[in-house]
Amino acid sequence: MPGVKGRSGGARPGAGRPKKDPADDLTIATNGNQTPAEFLTAVYNDNMVADKLRIDAAKALLSAEVRRAENGGKKEQAKAAAKTAGAGRFASAAPPKLAAAGGKRV
Repeated sequence: MPGVKGRSGGARPGAGRPKKDPADDLTIATNGNQTPAEFLTAVYNDNMVADKLRIDAAKALLSAEVRRAENGGKKEQAKAAAKTAGAGRFASAAPPKLAAAGGKRV
């Protein structure tokens, strides 16, 4: 009814994008102190989770392990950088020669 106040415009039933079905909720018993690797392992080992999610978790976990094996991880890189930092121009100098005492310590 065009022109009637309060009856034109507004939301119409069935209009718009169709609603999606709610996604399957993950019901994995987790605590807040898990690492990402532990969480992905829990998802991968849970038989109640959809197979596609289990496969995706396994892929992500494998990818992270391969990357860590290739690069050595952050801590290993920091240790290697610390070993090479004291070389070259910034290496510690040799102690001075004791020429006044004939090279002997006084």
